[in-house]
Amino acid sequence: RKQAPEYSTSSSDEEFESKPSLTPKAKRAIRNRRKLEKETKQLIKQEELKRLHKAQAVQRQLEELEERQRALEKFGVELERELRGEADSGTKDENQMLHEWFELVMEKNKLMRYESELLIIAQELELEDHQSRLEQKLREKMAIDGKSEGAVSSSPQGQTMP
Repeated sequence: RKQAPEYSTSSSDEEFESKPSLTPKAKRAIRNRRKLEKETKQLIKQEELKRLHKAQAVQRQLEELEERQRALEKFGVELERELRGEADSGTKDENQMLHEWFELVMEKNKLMRYESELLIIAQELELEDHQSRLEQKLREKMAIDGKSEGAVSSSPQGQTMP
């Protein structure tokens, strides 16, 4: 003889209870949060691209600077030979050659300062990129912690329990 199944109140009642649906206000809040997250991601991506373009521009400037420094170095070596009398100076007098030498030294110093500035900008970009990555990791961890915390500590009414 078969027995009639007994109704237990523990699990079967939970299956038939209606789960509270989200209110329009809650749905709007979720949509707004997702929209804000999407906008934030777009802004982060734009900032990343700006840094990338700036880094590429700095790299190009450093390469151009290196070429100019090599050309100045080559010209300086030739001028030095002329000043020592090792090379034919042609119609140049010593005063003119010294003037050119000092102009060359000033130009070289200017290029070295510019190179230092570019290297500082490059380092700044690297630090900004590192900061952005750390902020992204923090946001991800906070989102993960927020989801797990919200699932554990929220009541059916949507209020957080202390």
